[in-house]
Amino acid sequence: SIMVLLVMSAGSGSRYGKLKQFDDLGPNKEFLLEFSIYDAIQNGFNHIVLITKKENKDYLNDYLRPRIPSDIKIDVIVQEVSNLPNSIPTDPNRIKPWGTAHAVWCAKDVIKTGFAIINADDFYDKNAFKNAANFLKSNPNKSTYALITYKLKNTLSEFGTVSRGVCKEKDGKLTSIIEHLEIQRKEDIIIDHNSGNTLHEEDFVSMNYWVCNESIFYYLEEYIIKMHNQLENIEKDEIYLPFAAQNLLQDNTIEIKVIDSQSKWFGVTYAEDKIAAVKNLKQYTDNGDYPSPLWN
Repeated sequence: SIMVLLVMSAGSGSRYGKLKQFDDLGPNKEFLLEFSIYDAIQNGFNHIVLITKKENKDYLNDYLRPRIPSDIKIDVIVQEVSNLPNSIPTDPNRIKPWGTAHAVWCAKDVIKTGFAIINADDFYDKNAFKNAANFLKSNPNKSTYALITYKLKNTLSEFGTVSRGVCKEKDGKLTSIIEHLEIQRKEDIIIDHNSGNTLHEEDFVSMNYWVCNESIFYYLEEYIIKMHNQLENIEKDEIYLPFAAQNLLQDNTIEIKVIDSQSKWFGVTYAEDKIAAVKNLKQYTDNGDYPSPLWN
């Protein structure tokens, strides 16, 4: 059966200072996204789709294709600003990408089944892929999606604030995600400076690891058209995937299972996070979690 992983690698990483998804952090200069692809393949994913900017398309394809086993299908898709649902007129002033909801929608022509979504610049760890694969294999219901969640304490940065969607659930199903924009640990307390809320170590948060059915493309098209009409700043505002998911949840169009990743997460929000990321990947490799080099 076809198992698809969609890797979001169109961002530019302003706080990090360079294209962090193409930063060589592994023991043999591998990118973070290569470890995710490796974990995915180990868990039965056999079609990797990457969304990126036009200028990275050939580079990504030329880089990954010789490394990844030849029986794994790879598609590199460009998130074109001009690629919009037909009813939306193109705006010549828009240069910035339309955001994550649009990025996923751009993959509609190559994905025809359920699929998982991850960010290129996050490390999600093995169990997350195992749990996502199990959900994909056992979910018969087209309106049931899943969110692979992480404990807040495992997703903070020592070097500044992070934004996280804090999840509320009932009976294993998501009821809401509340975006907190400036989360930081101060001594024993985790606080969101933006809202003033105190958060808890064990709170589940979203790291944008979604598992969707192909019905998402139809819903996203409607959502993009609706949101586009409401944008205040047509040159800058983005259309976000988590808000699209919440919208579908509130309309009872879909239900979203909350699945504990049972995993550690790390990422590279700030340049200083890089040292920890390099250390972690070396540690995992030394422990035998990953071969070195990653691809033979």
